[in-house]
Amino acid sequence: MPQRVIIPGAAGRDFHNFNTFFRDNPDYEVVAFTATQIPNIDDRRYPAALAGTRYPEGIPIEPEADLEKLIYDRLVDLVVFSYSDVTHDYVMHVGARAMSAGADYMLLGPARTMVQVEAPVIAVCAARTGSGKSQTSRRIAQILEAMGIKVVVVRHPMPYGDLVKQEVQRFATFDDLDLHDVTIEEREEYEPHIEAGRVVYAGVDYEKIARQAEQEADVVIWDGGNNDFPFYEPNLMITVVDPLRPDHAARYHPGETTVRMAEVIVLNKIGTASLEQIQETRRIIRDLNPHATVIDAASPIFVDESASIHGKRVLVVEDGPTLTHGEMAYGAGWVAAHRYGAAEIIDPRPYAVGSIQATFEKYPTTGAVLPAMGYGDAQTQELAETIRRTPADIVLIATPIDLRRLVHFDKPALRVHYELQEIGEPTLTDVLHQFVEAQAMKPAGRET
Repeated sequence: MPQRVIIPGAAGRDFHNFNTFFRDNPDYEVVAFTATQIPNIDDRRYPAALAGTRYPEGIPIEPEADLEKLIYDRLVDLVVFSYSDVTHDYVMHVGARAMSAGADYMLLGPARTMVQVEAPVIAVCAARTGSGKSQTSRRIAQILEAMGIKVVVVRHPMPYGDLVKQEVQRFATFDDLDLHDVTIEEREEYEPHIEAGRVVYAGVDYEKIARQAEQEADVVIWDGGNNDFPFYEPNLMITVVDPLRPDHAARYHPGETTVRMAEVIVLNKIGTASLEQIQETRRIIRDLNPHATVIDAASPIFVDESASIHGKRVLVVEDGPTLTHGEMAYGAGWVAAHRYGAAEIIDPRPYAVGSIQATFEKYPTTGAVLPAMGYGDAQTQELAETIRRTPADIVLIATPIDLRRLVHFDKPALRVHYELQEIGEPTLTDVLHQFVEAQAMKPAGRET
């Protein structure tokens, strides 16, 4: 008899683990996924069209809070933890819940889940959400494109809508974002690449995505999500670490794995971390991965019309995942508000409504800044209402996209920009020239 399996996840790694390891494996029967971290992703089904012939009715997606009951009721033999950006303690607390209910407990590693891609793959991962993966991926793409190399970006999944329609998503224009009805979180990752003229893939079935992406790429950039390890076998593995949270590189799953796997480690935010934080981060890197090449970097902050911040009451809107399961109390917007002389940063928490208020309650480490939550139209409207209610003179938008395209602002708003900038040597340019040479690539690009 096959072992009966539950896969706890968050609409990403869980589906990938199922697709690559369990879907066609007669030794296992997946009886449920469970969901957490992201709003509105439980109480639905992984559809039969994606689950394969062994699952003609699909697979239910249940709340993780019901894990023990599900194990008892569905006679589960094995629980396979499949999401990221959580402490090692948290992983084992879920394990204790599973084992106390009588099930075995397992993690799947890279060898069983990474897909082979014909084109060379550069994987960009991180020790934690909010470390600077996105700007690192953009910087790598810029360098390769300057060498005449055609880059295609494949983004870690964020399939929060119709999973069948999202099986393989290709984004080449802004119209494609509307076509696929993406969330604010997705827009934050895709728009900067599209604006630079790059194609981005994402979705649910990363084997099928690989087969399409490799047809139009000289190099595939795996643009990781959270602190997960890559879905694709990398030819070059780059991990970004955050000195503002130095010990997190050794305390979070699977971020420590990505640090240990890396050939290159980008030590970001040199410009805002203290000397003690930077030194501690270097020590942890040496302990975990003494053979990695370390690149120092910063993410300098720029604000258009920054003088208008001085003396104002400011509401700061930051990248959502960085504040929520990334556990940062602030980001680039908070730094910019202080740097440019804001009289006061207005705490939005007393004015939050609906799911935005629930987000603050669920993630109490979030500071006096507003996470840009927008998982669906209703939550986007509640974000706009929270902004309207907050008594600020000006809004600082520190998300990777201009929220004014999606959210109505009833007060003046300014964008905060930040991009990766290497400090000293070696640089990413040095590393990428060596990579291109090692791959025997001819930097001539490919016709689209």
